Amino acid sequence: MSLATKDNVKEISELSGSIRSMTYSQAGCLALDREMELDPLVWALGEDVGPDGGVAGQYKDLQVKYGKERIVDTPISESMIMAAAIGSSLLGMRPVAELRYADFALCAADEIINQAAKMRYMLGGQVRIPIVIRQPMGMRWGMAAQHSQSNENLWVGTAGLVVVAPSTPQDNYGLLRSSIKSNDPVVYMEHKELWLETAQVDTDMPPIPLGVGKVRCPGNDITLVSWSKTANECVIAAEELAQQGISAEVIDLRTLWPWDKKLVWQSIQKTNRVLIAHESTEVGGFGGELLAEISQAFWDKLKAAPKRLGSPRIPVPYSKPLEDLCRVSVNKIVLAVKEMVEVT
Repeated sequence: MSLATKDNVKEISELSGSIRSMTYSQAGCLALDREMELDPLVWALGEDVGPDGGVAGQYKDLQVKYGKERIVDTPISESMIMAAAIGSSLLGMRPVAELRYADFALCAADEIINQAAKMRYMLGGQVRIPIVIRQPMGMRWGMAAQHSQSNENLWVGTAGLVVVAPSTPQDNYGLLRSSIKSNDPVVYMEHKELWLETAQVDTDMPPIPLGVGKVRCPGNDITLVSWSKTANECVIAAEELAQQGISAEVIDLRTLWPWDKKLVWQSIQKTNRVLIAHESTEVGGFGGELLAEISQAFWDKLKAAPKRLGSPRIPVPYSKPLEDLCRVSVNKIVLAVKEMVEVT
């Protein structure tokens, strides 16, 4: 099943200039193209990455350009995809493993958690595992319980993995390039509902360093910490709150591990209030870990109890109205912030 169409995915060759209007999906495709041009050891493998160009065109035309030996269309076997990627990385190559959906990465959990994440440690640093593990995450318009999960908390809790979750086309371009250059295994989580989002991308901008967050909106009354699509919801919420006289600062972590503690700390020291928002389940979500560290550092300085917003601990429904109830919406963020700012 491909989500790409002639109307929403242009040919890479049609784009020109250093600042281009492109989709989130195109930005990822161009980032991989750039790194494959620069380094012949970079290659990609996965389901439907060949003629179909990926679910949303993330690999569009790359097999034509680089051939079937560097853009390898594989059988439907996530464990095999990861095993092949790990083996090639041990031989000095830089594989990009496409697992189609984050849900399906669980079929390769042993290879990711017990092999890729631990080999450098278990072999005393004699090897590196430079793999990018692409896992499209999140809810997307009725894709239901087995195609809609945001399971970044699993990978954040696995020692040895870097975890990245870009929210904009520019970040998808810059962070994917850095992830490919990384010498450690990177779980790279692109949100499916962002694939068709369009924005200006500066293709001359250098790769974005991993572990560096970004202030999306400056503010003084409360800090909103988020990532992936929910970071964009926080930006919209901040705009609505500004009209009501509340100044919210939005921090987009971009990289979940390592996360930019310095940036978050600087913001909380200014606002003395914090709300964590993410699409993954509130129970066991990474927001709970962030709140634990924040509470330890700022428990006597905060003007209101820190809060988190996440989805309920239920399978993601197929029904769109029920799916919408699970989402961390702009309205939910606005209401949570208003409750916190009113508490002094």
